[in-house]
Amino acid sequence: MSRPLDGILVVSLEQAIAAPYCTRLLADQGARVIKVERPDGGDFARAYDKRARGLASHFVWTNRSKESLALDLKDPAAVDQVKALVAAADVFVQNLAPGAVERLGLAPRALRESNPRLVTCSISGYGEGGPYSGRKAYDLLVQAEAGFLSVTGTGEQAAKAGISIADIASGVTACNAILAALLHREKTGTGDHIEVSMLEAMAEWMGFPMYFALDGAEPPPRAGAGHATIYPYGPYATADGEILFGLQNDREWAAFARHVLAREDLADDPRCKGNSGRAAHRDLLEPIIAGVLSRLSTEEARSRLDRADIANARINDMATLWAHPQLAARNRWRDFGTPAGPLPGLVPIGGESWEPRLDPVPALGEHTESILAGLERDAKTKEGGGRT
Repeated sequence: MSRPLDGILVVSLEQAIAAPYCTRLLADQGARVIKVERPDGGDFARAYDKRARGLASHFVWTNRSKESLALDLKDPAAVDQVKALVAAADVFVQNLAPGAVERLGLAPRALRESNPRLVTCSISGYGEGGPYSGRKAYDLLVQAEAGFLSVTGTGEQAAKAGISIADIASGVTACNAILAALLHREKTGTGDHIEVSMLEAMAEWMGFPMYFALDGAEPPPRAGAGHATIYPYGPYATADGEILFGLQNDREWAAFARHVLAREDLADDPRCKGNSGRAAHRDLLEPIIAGVLSRLSTEEARSRLDRADIANARINDMATLWAHPQLAARNRWRDFGTPAGPLPGLVPIGGESWEPRLDPVPALGEHTESILAGLERDAKTKEGGGRT
């Protein structure tokens, strides 16, 4: 089976989540990813926890299908080995602290001088230049700087995302830009340098609340698990649990009033016209909606919502997500190897003619010997004028 990025070599000086997630997405599509790690512990995400059968949950998620090369980059010889790898690579990704790769002699622009077809990608908290360029940045800090905390949570309490959303935003942005650069290279014959700022990636994802609050307007209020501006849209208690649903237009409201609430009088009530009308009369509608749903079981509520063709969802936890019937029916789980044995992995992408790679998560330095042996063979081949 061929994959879209078969034959593409990625070398990455990566840690934590943003760059590792970016390169895992490239590996999913067939790229060979060599992950350069410190020999004394490696990527610090390896030690975040031990929840995945003794392995770190973040690390297992973002590092399958990679090769681990353990090098002490304080040693100039190790830096030369990285340079030799990058000289034959298609992509170089790094998210070290600001200025670190320059101090190591691995500045992306210098690497491209010896390999003009190289695509380099630097992921940082705030980007080069500007008053924040030298600041350290972690996911939650960027959530705060990008205004995400101001629109997430309840009226009384701001809340962070339950996942590393700023890291994920920058990882996805970087992956998309790298794919675009590889396509552009096919047209021009030359690589490019990509700079991804976590702040800018997250600010792009904040487009809706930013435009909502344009020109000093009031920002969308924090609404817990409900929607800040569309009503009704959020979770409601049932007799035995909770259900979440949302309405988008007047047609759906009329169906909801008739088939879920059994209130024909509300279906065409002028006070419920348009989202703005329903939101303005929330004090009238909320006790009616909550009262009806609280008397129904979750299954009864879902049945009524389905009959009215109203989009709805269960509020799943991790156990029910692992067992989600839709993921099972679409055969979205595959086993992949880890130092702790096989684990299930989600297959979120693919085509009719290919499936993502699900090769093992590497142990620290697992591939050091084989990678360096390959470098040595390549060097001897060049010395011999191409003869093996």
